[in-house]
Amino acid sequence: MRVEEREREQVRGGAAGGGQVRLSRAGVGDTLRVARILLLPTVAQGLVIRRRLVTLAGRWWQPDARAVRLMQRLRGRYGGGALRLRNPGRPLVLALSTDAVRTLLSDTEPYSPATVEKTAALSRFQPHGLLITPGALRAPRRAVNERALDADLPVHHLAAAITAKISEEIAPLREQMGGRLAWDRFATAYWRAVRRIVLGDAARDDDELLDLLSMLRRDANWAQLRPRQDGVRQRFQRRLNAHLARREPGSLASLLPPPEPVVDPYGQVPHWLFAYDAAAATVLRTLAMLAVHPAQRAWAAADLRPGESPHRLPRLRACVLETLRLWPTTPAILREGTRPTRWGGGLLPARTSFLVYAPFLHRDDQTLPYAHRFEPARWIDANGHDEWSTVSFSAGPGRCPGRNLVLLTTTAILAVLLRDREPRLLSGPSLSPDLPLPVNLDHFGLRLRLVP
Repeated sequence: MRVEEREREQVRGGAAGGGQVRLSRAGVGDTLRVARILLLPTVAQGLVIRRRLVTLAGRWWQPDARAVRLMQRLRGRYGGGALRLRNPGRPLVLALSTDAVRTLLSDTEPYSPATVEKTAALSRFQPHGLLITPGALRAPRRAVNERALDADLPVHHLAAAITAKISEEIAPLREQMGGRLAWDRFATAYWRAVRRIVLGDAARDDDELLDLLSMLRRDANWAQLRPRQDGVRQRFQRRLNAHLARREPGSLASLLPPPEPVVDPYGQVPHWLFAYDAAAATVLRTLAMLAVHPAQRAWAAADLRPGESPHRLPRLRACVLETLRLWPTTPAILREGTRPTRWGGGLLPARTSFLVYAPFLHRDDQTLPYAHRFEPARWIDANGHDEWSTVSFSAGPGRCPGRNLVLLTTTAILAVLLRDREPRLLSGPSLSPDLPLPVNLDHFGLRLRLVP
C-alpha cells in the first residue's frame, strides 16, 4: 500500500482532525515572509532563555508587533482557519483562528506537545520532563506534577510556607537602595525565594545550581545546532538530586514520590525552575504597568487592605494575568501530529508541525478592542476572556500544571513590594495609559522605585 493510501486509511479509521476548520496553503512568498518576520525573530529572541541583547534590540525593533501584523494580513488573505506553509521537509501549519487553536489544544492526542524541536532543546536539561514526554508515560508524569503543584487547587496547600519565604527574601528590597529595583537586584532575591520554595531552605544560597541550569538553557536555545554539554548536565543533576533527596518539609520537593527511573519524579523539577524564570519577568512588567496606570493601581490596592487573605489576591492575580496576556512568556506553542489528520477536507500527514503564535491571539487589534491596553478587571469577570484566545499557560489537557502556583508566587511578591508603597517607573520605554502598549517590552531594562 502506498504512503498516501495508508494515511487515508488511518484517517478513515478514526484519526482526529480539524473537522471543518478551513485549511489553506500559503504561497511561496508568504511562506518566506513567515520565516523572515515570525519564525527567525522568535528563535533569535531565545525560546528557552531570553538573549538579553536581542531582547534589548526588540524594544526599538518590535519584532512581535511585525509578526502580529503579518498574521493579520495572512488571515485577511486566506480567510482564517489554518494555513499550511509551502516549506520543504515536514509540513508546518499556522493557526489563524481560535477554532484552529481549540482543535490543537483540546487534546494531547493526536496533537502531542512532545515535538521534535522541543525534544531537541529541552532534553539537554530535562530529558524526562513532562513537556517532551510522548505516549503512555505522559499520564503518570503529569500526575506527579499535578500532585506536587496542586494543579487542581486555586491555592496550594503550602501557601503559608510559600508566602512566608517570599516575604523574608523580597521585603528587604523595599528598603535597600531607597527602594530602587532593577532586574539583577530583583533576580538575586527572587531566586533565593524560589530555591527555598522548590528545594528547601538549605538550597537558598546555591547559586551554582541556577548557573548550571542557565548554561544548559543557553545551550538548548541552539537545539540540534550545538553539541550537548553532558558534563554540565550531570553536574547540575547531581546538585539538584542532593537537594531533592533531603525532602525538606515545607518544600515542593517533599511532595515528590521516591525516585525511580521510569516516571522519574526528580526529572520533573528542572522544568519547574525553568518556568519560574518567566514568572520573574512578569513580576517586573506588572510593576511597570501599575506604575503608569494609577487607576488600575488603586483598584488592585484593595487586595492589600488589612484583613484580606494573603493567599487570595484576586485583583493582583488579575494584573498578573493581564500582563501575561500583553507579554506572553511562551510566544510559540508547538504541537506535532502523531498520526494523519484531516483539516477542512485536506489531509495532513503524521509528524506535521502546528504552531499557535500567542502574541497574535493576545494582541489582535482587529478583533480585540483592548488588545494594547492594560485592563486587568476583565479577569475578574468569568466572561472576560476565552480559554482559546488567551493561552499564556497553554490550554486544555496540556495546560501548565503549575499555573496556580506561579500565580500564587507572583501575586505574593507583588503584595510584599506594594504594601504601603507605590511603584514609579524610572527608566525603560515610554509607557502611558493613553498610548498603545508596545508588543515587545524589555524587562531587563526596567528600572523602578518603590515610594512610601
